[in-house]
Amino acid sequence: MTETEVFAKIAQLLSERFDTDVNKITMETNFQDDLQADSIDMVEFELELEDDFGEEIPDEEAATIQTVGQAVKYITAHQK
Repeated sequence: MTETEVFAKIAQLLSERFDTDVNKITMETNFQDDLQADSIDMVEFELELEDDFGEEIPDEEAATIQTVGQAVKYITAHQK
């Protein structure tokens, strides 16, 4: 998948999970500041990413992902 395709899929997942307009989600969207995601939300979202993209995200790496752009770059870089 291209970075654009990964972004579109992540934006759609976030839109559904956080009940927000998909068009308001950008690469700079911060999970905690912009979407008010708490730690439980982040763990659930991490698991959803792992299921949808077939890639396990180690907890220590997941903790460093704060924005949509960081998630997109991680998924893109670790695709099989």
